[in-house]
Amino acid sequence: MKLADLRGRKRTLVVVSVVMIAFGWFLHPDSDATVGQFRSVAGRKEYVTHYREAMRRFPTPPSVTADVDTDFGAVRVYEWHTPETRDSMPVVLIPGRSSGAPMWADNLAAFSSRHRVIAFDALGDAGLSVQAAPLADMADQAAWIHQVLVRQAPRGAHIVGHSFGGATAAAYARHYPTEVRSLTLLEPVFTFSYPSARLMAWTMVASLPGLPTGWRNHALGRIGGTDYDPTEPMARMIDAGTHHYDAHLPTPSLLSDDDARALTMPCYVAIASTDSLAGGDKAQHRAGELLPHAQVEVWPDTTHSLPMQVAEPLGKKLTDFWETSS
Repeated sequence: MKLADLRGRKRTLVVVSVVMIAFGWFLHPDSDATVGQFRSVAGRKEYVTHYREAMRRFPTPPSVTADVDTDFGAVRVYEWHTPETRDSMPVVLIPGRSSGAPMWADNLAAFSSRHRVIAFDALGDAGLSVQAAPLADMADQAAWIHQVLVRQAPRGAHIVGHSFGGATAAAYARHYPTEVRSLTLLEPVFTFSYPSARLMAWTMVASLPGLPTGWRNHALGRIGGTDYDPTEPMARMIDAGTHHYDAHLPTPSLLSDDDARALTMPCYVAIASTDSLAGGDKAQHRAGELLPHAQVEVWPDTTHSLPMQVAEPLGKKLTDFWETSS
């Protein structure tokens, strides 16, 4: 097996573990807390160690690191730009569950070729953002993003979301459509359709509290199609977040037909060809039928970790899409 293929398979299972954690949280919500928080100082210290290791996977360090205050807490924000892209229309990256800004390391080079790039850690989830007020629903989720982007991207932005970040990106576009130059949804879960019953079943098994490590890794392997490797920097970060962070997030729901039709900005939707957690063919057809100005594409030989598996061609596709959407 080629090294690139091996890395791709490992990254696949890192993303699968994120999805497992996400579904597990909805099935077994953390504690009775009203805001997301670390359970201990020592736990946060361990998490931050792995977080910093995961951040070193980016090809270049951030140009700007900031903590932006919102009504719901302080949001850790990163920006990458060059002298040529400093004043460009930004691309804003919304992460999936438990993955934060580090998840985009494989995509930065392509995404930043013509645009400045903004990424952040989600409030209410593991990361370096600090939640201060409850997020009651997806409208609140959209509101804190808006408050960040009023400061960081006052002229609007190209919005990109993966997995649960796709559901969040769609919610932001619904509530603040005039701020969205374009909307990109990469394997968006709970947006156009649900995952298959088989994937849901294995995810439920893998997310059971107290499940022995060997059984959990076997279930992750059944979801991802290969052995689970817990030694990757992202996997270690995610595992630390799972053990040490109590998340408090709203649960997304499928877009109604009317909500989808109201997304009139240019849209690009990417669906995996294999074991799509976005809903596969059903998601493809529903997005294609309802979104007024959308390109909907199924990427061959991809799974839910599509952004990492096809980072270079996806980056080229989206760079061209953003140019025509500005």
